[in-house]
Parts: sequence; C-alpha cells; structure tokens
Amino acid sequence: MNALHRAQIWRSAMPRLTFLPLLEGALAVLAILLFSQALLGPLLVDPLRPDAAEALRLVWLPVYGVTLLLIAMRPLAVLETALRAWPLVLLALLAALSAFWSIDPDITSRRALALAMTTLFGLWLASRFDWKPLLTIIAVSFAILMVGSAIAGALVPGFGVMQEVHPGAWRGLWWEKNTLGAMMGWAVLAFVGAAAFDAKRRLIWLALVIPALALVVLATSRTAMLASFIAVAGPGMIALARRDAASSAIAVMSGVVGVSLGIVVLVIGPGVLLEALGRDATFTGRTEIWEVLFRQIGERPLLGFGYGVFWQVDLGPAFWVRQETSWPVPTAHNGWIETALATGLIGVGVAAIAYAGALGSAVLRLFRGNETYWALPFLVMWGLISFSESNLAEQNSLMWVMFTATAAKLAQPREATP
Repeated sequence: MNALHRAQIWRSAMPRLTFLPLLEGALAVLAILLFSQALLGPLLVDPLRPDAAEALRLVWLPVYGVTLLLIAMRPLAVLETALRAWPLVLLALLAALSAFWSIDPDITSRRALALAMTTLFGLWLASRFDWKPLLTIIAVSFAILMVGSAIAGALVPGFGVMQEVHPGAWRGLWWEKNTLGAMMGWAVLAFVGAAAFDAKRRLIWLALVIPALALVVLATSRTAMLASFIAVAGPGMIALARRDAASSAIAVMSGVVGVSLGIVVLVIGPGVLLEALGRDATFTGRTEIWEVLFRQIGERPLLGFGYGVFWQVDLGPAFWVRQETSWPVPTAHNGWIETALATGLIGVGVAAIAYAGALGSAVLRLFRGNETYWALPFLVMWGLISFSESNLAEQNSLMWVMFTATAAKLAQPREATP
C-alpha cells in the first residue's frame, strides 16, 4: 500500500517535473548570453577603465549561484564529467593555488574563483545535455545575439556602429567590431553544427548562416572572415571525407596541410599572417611584445606570476614590458604566453594536455558522429586563435565555456546516436 501511494505521488508530480528540462535549457541560454558579455560591457563598463567594473562583478554573482544550484541537482553526473575532463579541473585548481605565489593574491583569488565558476558551468553543460540539445542551446543563444546585433546596428547606429575609431564598422552589442566579427564567426559554426543534428530544422539553421556572415562583413574583421571560412569549409571537408576513400584522402590531406601551414606561419612568422589579416605587425607590436614576455617568463618559468595579475599590477613586471615596447600593452595577445605568465610552464603543459586530448578525440571521430561537424572545426579555430588572442582559461568568457563543454563532451563515451 505504501509503495502504491508513493507511485501515485510520483505520477502526480510528473507534470511539474516535465518543466525542469525546459527550465534548465532556458537558464543555460541566459547564462551563455551573459558569458558573451553582450550589452553588459558597453553599458556597465568604462572602456578606459575596464577593471573598475564593480557593477559588472555584481552581475556574475547570480550566474554563479544558479550554476551551483544546477550542479547540486545533478552532482554525480557533474563529478563524473569533471573526472573525465581532469586537465580542465587541474588547470582551474592550479589557477586557484597560484594565489600562494601571486604578486597580488587578492586579484588572483577573485579571478581564480571566476575561472572556477566558468569552468564548472561548462562542465555542467557537458554533463547535462547530449550533443543535439547542447548545440541547439548554443545555436539559439547565438541567434539571439545575432538578431540583437542586427537591431543595434540598423536601428541604433550610435550604439551598434563604431563612430570614432573604424567609423562605419559594425560592433553590434559589444565594445568593438572585432568582437562582433568573432562572435558571428562562432555563430556560423554553431548554426552548421545544429543543422547536422536537426534534420527537421536544417534549412532554418543553414539559412541563419547568411545573416551571420553578413554581420562578419559589416564588422570588417578579416580575422573573423578567416574564422568564418573555417566554420563553413571545415564541416564541408568532414562531409567530403565521409563520402569515399578518394574524397577522404583529399579532405584529410587538405586539412593537414592547411592546419600545418597555419601553425608554421603563426609560430615562425606571425607578422606575415598579421599583415595578411590587415594588421601591421609593427603597429600591433605583437612580435615585439612576445620577445619581451619570453624574458619575463624566464624570471618565473615554472609557476608564473599568479593567475590574472600580470597586467594588473602597475609597478609590477608589466611596467617593464610597457617601458620596453613604449606601448600600454593590455594583454599578451597569445593564450599560451598568457598562461605561462599566470601559471608558468606547468600551466601551459596542463592546458596543452587538455587541448591535445580534445583535438585527438575529435580527430578520432572524423568518420562517425554528427558532433564532429562542430567539435573538430571548433577546436581548430580555437587553437589557431589562441596564438593571437588571450583566449585560454579566461574567466567569465563564453569562449572558455564552449571549450570546456566541448572538451568535456569529447572526454565522455560516444552517444549511441549517429
């Protein structure tokens, strides 16, 4: 009788529980929108003083609270995912431990906590959603950002179009045009990835690629144009590789040669690529910055200066970098160098294990699984961008959320779906 009574109570609760997946999906979309920092930065932060963002910090508190609540609802699933994606967890833990040797422990502690919450949200996404709903959530989020940016540029040009620097270039919901271009480049890949899983809405997802590409053009960001090319060509090459042996050989060799050339240019002659992307290597100062930063890394090679502090201490090591380059350098413009400055070569090694593991798993899925249409181009794009932008282990960053979710999903056993 008691068992029957419990069953009746469970059945009566079922209608209410069916709203839970919908609520989780809605919260995931909302959090992704916040992590994109669309509107938040331009409205709440002075671009001349981006670190004095007390209002923006308050925005993250409810995001972290919701993240912990969502994890508490499925703690074992998140724990299992975290164990499989242990390099990501180790990297966040190393950032937290770096407060013990940081040149500013308070900043490191605060930013390491933000990185931990960012990583946890990505792990929750990977543990909660299969590939199809995960990519749908990401694609829906980018669709909202795309529509918002289009409205901002077309109807509120004073906000959505740059006026003084790069006048006429669209910036959408962000500070400047390159961010809009980068976001729309990722949007293109998200739409293609969602289309690979959703045959019913495939034409709708693919149709959204067109306005996303249009915003990339309006942003006049050549880097974003290159990323968009990879977002379109990458899945196309994967589809070609799955046709027959001859097509597979052509696609694989083309991909290997293209990526290898990109890596060689980025490592040996980054100035060539910068000029091809419309950036004067001397003007941007990247190569000169890197030479100076390598000497700084030599001062603390193993553990670095502490997570998130190198550029924040005015009279610290960044002072000498700015003196030598005669430029108020804001970041290393390289994810791997930034990681070396923060957590030393140990941190770089852990990050390399995380990236290599995810990329290797994606390559092994080249001939099976629709997730490859998203995962492999995403990791290639992310890896190439990491050589020119500080996108590795960034707190409160949508790029790190997507990397964490993708890498953690790839660390799980393959789903029994095609």
